[in-house]
Amino acid sequence: MNTTFKTVSSSHITISELMLPSHTNFSGKIHGGYILSLLDQIAFACASRFSGNYCVTASVDTVNFLKPIEVGELVTMKASVNYVGTSSMIIGIRVEAENIQTGVVKHCNSSYFTMVSKDKEGKNAPVPGLILTTLKEVSRFQNCVKQIALKKEREYQRSIATFGSIETILSLNQYNVKVELQ
Repeated sequence: MNTTFKTVSSSHITISELMLPSHTNFSGKIHGGYILSLLDQIAFACASRFSGNYCVTASVDTVNFLKPIEVGELVTMKASVNYVGTSSMIIGIRVEAENIQTGVVKHCNSSYFTMVSKDKEGKNAPVPGLILTTLKEVSRFQNCVKQIALKKEREYQRSIATFGSIETILSLNQYNVKVELQ
């Protein structure tokens, strides 16, 4: 068992960037892929700061795009470690965009990345334990435990899916799909 513990606040990272026309998609909004790239960078920085090691992205568990981001807005991303395993961490990231003329701030995105700590040989490295100091931190930790359980259940259900179970689902006529196996 790990004897080193760190507070959630020791993992906090905040970055801000002005959104430029070069970051837009075809509809003139900031491209989701660009935001994903920034999210991956801050998740790496947060996990590396907390673990003291190089970290890799194991999975992007949730990315909820809530509101579009406009050219000229100042995007701020706030990341923290919400959960730790043996060598993995779940990083929660909140994305806000501020209209710098009006000062209006909107919540645009919430994301959760699972990051894994690596040693110099590229093997999984242990991470410090997590000290929860606020009810919000406890709540975030509990939400991660629930998400891990749901993920394991989904993986189990995928492993036992059969054609018979698919036929049953499709017979309900509530899905816009046809199966035409060849």
